[in-house]
Amino acid sequence: MRKAYRKGQRSDGLLPLSAGKLSQWGTNNARYYTGMLQHAIRSSVCDNRLAPGCTARHGRVLRSETRELDPVRAGGRRAMIPGPNEVTHRYPRLLTIAGSDSGGGAGIQADLKTFAALGCYGMSAITALTAQNTLGVRAIHGVPLDMLGAQIDAVVEDIGVDAIKIGMLHSADTVRAVASAIDRHRLARIPIVLDPVMVATSGAVLIDDAAIDVLVRELFSRATVITPNLDEASLLVGHPIVDEAGLEAAAGRLLERGANAVLLKGGHLEGSTVSDLLVVRDAGPRWMRAPRIATLNTHGTGCTLSSAIAAHLALGSSLIDAVESARGFVR
Repeated sequence: MRKAYRKGQRSDGLLPLSAGKLSQWGTNNARYYTGMLQHAIRSSVCDNRLAPGCTARHGRVLRSETRELDPVRAGGRRAMIPGPNEVTHRYPRLLTIAGSDSGGGAGIQADLKTFAALGCYGMSAITALTAQNTLGVRAIHGVPLDMLGAQIDAVVEDIGVDAIKIGMLHSADTVRAVASAIDRHRLARIPIVLDPVMVATSGAVLIDDAAIDVLVRELFSRATVITPNLDEASLLVGHPIVDEAGLEAAAGRLLERGANAVLLKGGHLEGSTVSDLLVVRDAGPRWMRAPRIATLNTHGTGCTLSSAIAAHLALGSSLIDAVESARGFVR
């Protein structure tokens, strides 16, 4: 006996979405339907041409049960529900290699939320567990290095990666393990955003002294862009930064130390305007300014910014456009 379906329902059980309902989401709505995301990731997509290190054989999804959202040039999102034997468009795949924030405002929790909000599929390799909230960091427990490497291997060898965000690396050995994984899977071919998390918004130091030099030596040259804040840049260059002239000098110094591009965040400077500086090797400085937002809700803003940059790079934006879009997303 044939199964009865509700009006408008497909034989595979999925309900088409009307254009009217989709338009209600707006052009930058971050709240995706949980069911849609589940349908989108039900079948992992792996394309060896786009995913370094990916060894799975299912290069394209040919399954009619996959439903996902496809970016539209004019803004907003549209649902694409393929019929039998139609090839689906997949989410860009992003990997965050960072610490876990038990409070959910920073670290991998902030990264994964940002990836999903920007239409990407997020994966994680946890470097450390932290006990923290908006008031401060109470404890840090490093993940064993073999477990960290195993997380990266598992993700890259099956699902594949289109861009990477690197956050908290609390020890020199952790830095070396991540650098080794990048080389092992030839991940330097894809965008890598390095957020050198050294000082939390609360002021807690999240990295030991020995790790700083190793971070510069092992990861600066492998990253597409690094995104230190004022305190982190001060640690990297060895002296305080107190004004915009100091920001520009510090960015130049970080390029000299091996970075390919530097987004130096000036939010900790005094004043009613927030001034960030993007400097790319062999190009002039680019200042990005915006009125300061009066708020105490700044926990995790650095993590969100760097993961948004990685997402926009994976979506095909240039570095400048990715940074501009990410700054707008945070605001």
